[in-house]
Amino acid sequence: MPFLKVVKSRSYYKRFQVKYRRRREGKTDYYARKRLVAQDKNKYNSPRYRLVVRFSNRDVTCQIVRAKIIGDEVVAAAYAHELKNYGLPVVVKNYAAAYATGLLVARRMLTKVGLASKYQGNTAVNGEDYNVSHLDDGPAPFRALLDVGLHRTTTGSKLFAALKGAADGGLEVPHSDRRFVGYKSEEKKLHAEVLRKHIFGIHVSDFMKELKTDDANTYERQFSTYIKAGVKPEDVEALWGKVHKAIRANPVPAKKEKQAVAAKRYSRTKLTLSQRKDKIRQKLASRAAKASAETQ
Repeated sequence: MPFLKVVKSRSYYKRFQVKYRRRREGKTDYYARKRLVAQDKNKYNSPRYRLVVRFSNRDVTCQIVRAKIIGDEVVAAAYAHELKNYGLPVVVKNYAAAYATGLLVARRMLTKVGLASKYQGNTAVNGEDYNVSHLDDGPAPFRALLDVGLHRTTTGSKLFAALKGAADGGLEVPHSDRRFVGYKSEEKKLHAEVLRKHIFGIHVSDFMKELKTDDANTYERQFSTYIKAGVKPEDVEALWGKVHKAIRANPVPAKKEKQAVAAKRYSRTKLTLSQRKDKIRQKLASRAAKASAETQ
């Protein structure tokens, strides 16, 4: 019987299981992701879409994403910096910008799948909660689940401004009105006028008016981009209304023209047969000239 070496090293007996890389980096909540991505087996591999909302220091990102084995696939995306193409002269990421970005990704997605004319969404934005209704004879509305990542889901968060924009844009996003700004937990009621003020940036307009009266220097410093663009406090509400109309008129992103770039070559160009023969002829001639010079 051959001798069997008993392996009793420390690594062999370890019971520690390494977490996923994005869990170690603190980027993904896999407990929530599993429940957003996992699909019932009787759905026959039908995709499950998510409305992914993320905030950076200077931008708002809204994406419609589906999960695949090889990784997530972004089907449609919209960003707050794109709002300048729809008549917004300043780049912001406030509550009104989050709503407009959600509206843009909703209209862009429905246009892509051919449902834009069938599901117009909420065209009269008055702050009331809106849920898209199914057609009696027609395709079902496009459904997506809100993916907030690691963001805190507090009442009044800009996350739900993007959700409100997507819902008003015609997407079916399951939600309640308890997290919108203007909801009072004591009354268990949503004050629609407060939500409407935030959607149209009236709260920013009121603050601009107050700051302009109390401290002109701070107003000029804090709202310098508004002043440079010629946006007055009383123009903010009408400005956001124009942005919403422009988004509904044409949500498709403009195609960028590809610029021709000269390819860099780091290796020598291959010589032809005649060039190689000529090169040898020149070497022989130089050697002969050098030998004749030495003999003389």
